Amino acid sequence: MADSKHSHGHGAHHAHPSYLAHKAQGFNPLDCIVLTCSDTRTRETDTSGKLICHLLKGQGHTILDYQILKDDPTEIAQHLQQATRDNISRIIIINGGTGISKRDSTFEAVGGFLEKQLEGFGELFRFLSYKEIGSAAMLSRATAGIHGPHIIFSIPGSQGAVKLAMEQLILPELGHLVGELNK
Repeated sequence: MADSKHSHGHGAHHAHPSYLAHKAQGFNPLDCIVLTCSDTRTRETDTSGKLICHLLKGQGHTILDYQILKDDPTEIAQHLQQATRDNISRIIIINGGTGISKRDSTFEAVGGFLEKQLEGFGELFRFLSYKEIGSAAMLSRATAGIHGPHIIFSIPGSQGAVKLAMEQLILPELGHLVGELNK
């Protein structure tokens, strides 16, 4: 008989029993902050930020704050400092500024702020992105991690990237991540 502590299958249908039990414990709505980092978007043109808010609300979560920030590492870092100091949200989702152009500086601001990185998020995002857009996926510096009791995701600003990250990675694991942080 196989050791019940190890799952040899792939995907959710072969998930470990304790993981499935955790998933079945019920839903707890989470308070979220959504930040768009862009030098060009406005509240009217920020389709990606609106999509993140829509997807979170569709899952029953609350948007406590939605802001558009310049893609400036100092401004981003200050906003992250304020949000985590005030403890108004456990979840912060940032979109934009994860590429490699001179103006893409979100990665540096977020990366320097994280106390623990979730390397698997960026790896999985790029893997899933590769399946959709090919080798250009390597240009993405999507990242995630922990700062105190806060979970921070930094994803590209395109609608396709937002949809992929939210639907395939972030939304399915939010409750699990918060549960792990509470242990």
